[in-house]
Amino acid sequence: MVDAGATQVRPPVVAIDGPAGSGKSTVAQEVARRTGLQFISSGAMYRAVALQALRCGVAATDRTHLIDLAASLSFEFFTDEHSVVHVVVDGEDVTAALRDPAVGQIASVVATIPELRAHLVAKQQAYGERGGVIMEGRDIQTVVFPDADIKIFLLASDEERARRRWRELVEQGERIDFSTVLHEVRERDQRDTEREASPLLAAPDAVIVDTDGRTVDEVVTCVHRLVDTWRQHPTLHGDALARTAGCDLTKQSSSRIGKGGRTV
Repeated sequence: MVDAGATQVRPPVVAIDGPAGSGKSTVAQEVARRTGLQFISSGAMYRAVALQALRCGVAATDRTHLIDLAASLSFEFFTDEHSVVHVVVDGEDVTAALRDPAVGQIASVVATIPELRAHLVAKQQAYGERGGVIMEGRDIQTVVFPDADIKIFLLASDEERARRRWRELVEQGERIDFSTVLHEVRERDQRDTEREASPLLAAPDAVIVDTDGRTVDEVVTCVHRLVDTWRQHPTLHGDALARTAGCDLTKQSSSRIGKGGRTV
């Protein structure tokens, strides 16, 4: 019998979702490096719109002009020889500029505008037409790529995610209580899961990976195995893919993902 994977020529589209602090970006970038897929951050696109708004003097409350900006911008992602992912907007490498805290603040407003999201979703979907990409965000496996070859939802408790964020802030020299960070994480979860435009949830055929108490390498290895297994058996999805890959970090995707990324 010939394996179905033997005739597989199109590289996969891998969609990774999960709540804030679940490790989406870190995991997706490393899996992309190991598998040869192109990493794309949907969040970087929203931050790019915010950056242009700042540069053009467009207020965060000016929905019409923000929507027009999102429609007009062109995006390109590439990975250099040092495995660093670059974001190019209208021909300019804006990778460093996107890290400005002021950009992040406006981006959180930008992401709530349904008409603006529609423009960026269309641009994101264009990247998946030929496959070979791994994209992370908060609606990638439900809205952007509902037919993605591999859908992954990274799960972690709100306490675990707050702990990760708190350590990161402390390492950056900030003095902040863990309880404050935990409160912020829970508020973010509520906004993401209850928002009208593309709320955060796991697709029914997503592989749910529990990252609680796991190292980055453990999670990356699990996701890498999922990708390699799909390449050999491209008809497998969801729980069937997880069982065949033999990754012990996965949960049954029949579980519902509720507020705070909890399985209920």
